[in-house]
Amino acid sequence: MASSIDLNCDMGEGMPTDAAIMPYISSANIACGYHAGDEDTMRKTIELCQQHKVAIGAHPGFDDKENFGRVNHHLSDAVLYDLVSQQISLLHDLCHQAGTALHHVKPHGALYNMAAKDQQMSWVISKAVKNFNPKLILYGLSNSYLISEAKAIGLTTANEVFADRTYQPDGSLTPRMNENALIIDKQQSIAQVILMIHEQKVKSVSGEIVAILADTLCLHGDGKHAVSFAKKISSYLLSRGVNIRSLAN
Repeated sequence: MASSIDLNCDMGEGMPTDAAIMPYISSANIACGYHAGDEDTMRKTIELCQQHKVAIGAHPGFDDKENFGRVNHHLSDAVLYDLVSQQISLLHDLCHQAGTALHHVKPHGALYNMAAKDQQMSWVISKAVKNFNPKLILYGLSNSYLISEAKAIGLTTANEVFADRTYQPDGSLTPRMNENALIIDKQQSIAQVILMIHEQKVKSVSGEIVAILADTLCLHGDGKHAVSFAKKISSYLLSRGVNIRSLAN
């Protein structure tokens, strides 16, 4: 059984629940103004992170606010590299102004899910992160190309698992367009967390048991029950002696 886990949440995306969730998490992935958010939102979210001693991560996505960064876009390597680099730089500058520093990078939405299955995309994203700051941790879907490509070029990685998303037999997340993509029942979420944290496994929508690695656990801030899920999961982990803390970099 793990003695600690990083509990992360996507933040700065215009949801009214950010402040209420902050006390229960250890790291935040802040939208960088492309798929959601703006400079003011980023500043406010950084301040919340500082107040609650939450590690700050850049959450770069496709430049597509209309679709919240959840629609696939096929970009050249050069354009993808710049897309990621620019967003990391934006958040880094605001962190510097606030007297704090970036801890990690986690791609958002379609960018995340495409890269998880695309070795070249993952290499480009990893290269952009490393060239900006080789000490940054790259958060990626457990056992995906985001992890293997980042490791291959010497980045520290965090295998990410999800408390509120269902899984496919290949270890990928169920597409959001599917009715069963989201977990909305607290007990189902807790059961999935227990299996992932304690046994490094997850049950797919079709019943297969999939091996995973769990370095960081994600809870989405835009979920209908995000705050109550955060409280429930945090309470469960702490009651079982699992500390909630960010990953060292």
